[in-house]
Amino acid sequence: MKLKYKTYSLPFKHPFTISKGTKTHQPTLIVELEFMGIRGYGEAPAISYYNIPVEKMVEDLERKKIFVEKFAFSDPERYWHYLHHLFPANPFLVCALDMAGWDLFGKLKRKQLHELWNLDTTKSPVTDFTIGIDTIDNMVAKMQEKPWPIYKIKVGVENDIEMVAALRKHTDAIFRVDANAGWTLEQALQKIPLLKQLGVEMVEQPLAKDNWEGMKILFEQSVLPLYADEACVFEADVEKCHQHFNGINIKLTKCSGITPARRMISRARELNMEVMVGCMNESSVGTAAIAQLAPLLDKVDMDGPLLLNEDIATGVGFENGKIIYTPTPGLGITIEPF
Repeated sequence: MKLKYKTYSLPFKHPFTISKGTKTHQPTLIVELEFMGIRGYGEAPAISYYNIPVEKMVEDLERKKIFVEKFAFSDPERYWHYLHHLFPANPFLVCALDMAGWDLFGKLKRKQLHELWNLDTTKSPVTDFTIGIDTIDNMVAKMQEKPWPIYKIKVGVENDIEMVAALRKHTDAIFRVDANAGWTLEQALQKIPLLKQLGVEMVEQPLAKDNWEGMKILFEQSVLPLYADEACVFEADVEKCHQHFNGINIKLTKCSGITPARRMISRARELNMEVMVGCMNESSVGTAAIAQLAPLLDKVDMDGPLLLNEDIATGVGFENGKIIYTPTPGLGITIEPF
């Protein structure tokens, strides 16, 4: 195989704020694997609070590029295991390469991944659209700028109930909230009943990722379903989240790709937990990978390209939240070769 890569800093349409901070651009790495004249693509966005910047991904990739290329590619799952051991401390990079391997595999088979997995895309859930933390007026304006059937509202700040209440005055859309670990147990117990009154459907990562004792109490008392995000990064975390959360939100970049994400989905189902796959503001490359898994999910958050002002590829589209699939093999994207 031949490996190429490019780094990007994609601007957001609006500054994107969560309880952990604000960013105006999304740094991301796109990799290209070429095998037998066919090219596969994958993506890994950099997230500052996970301490894996694009520069670190590039450094690791350059250091072991020869080993990435020398693998005798036959199927993506074997490739993931190889990459997992090659880059044990860089799951983001493994994700990008795993995604490219799956894209390549689908193109070799001349089918999209969901077709190879015998999935019915008519069962894909509608994606939400995220409203980042801002002034209330700006949050209302962002929502009105993008009429949508489901909104994911970032919370975890002092006036978050006031924010959600203000947004509710302007729409009857489904609301989900994501605290990004921004509440204490006491705050969550106080706020969740109020959020239910405002028509909120579920709460994502209400407490700190290591507050298992608090989550156990909240899980037993919450009037809304609770989904793990920061508390569910790798495969082993699915088991930990059982009886602490109603569901899990899998991020392909954090868990190290499509291959482990499929296993996490299966394990969550065995534990009777709900499953969501979320985005980390990927371009259409990473978003298309989420789309392939969508028929397996209860909920999906794949609005990255809608939040960004620039994109890298074309392919996956949306019609009032519904995922629109293209006939292109692999991930279902079109991108200019590097």
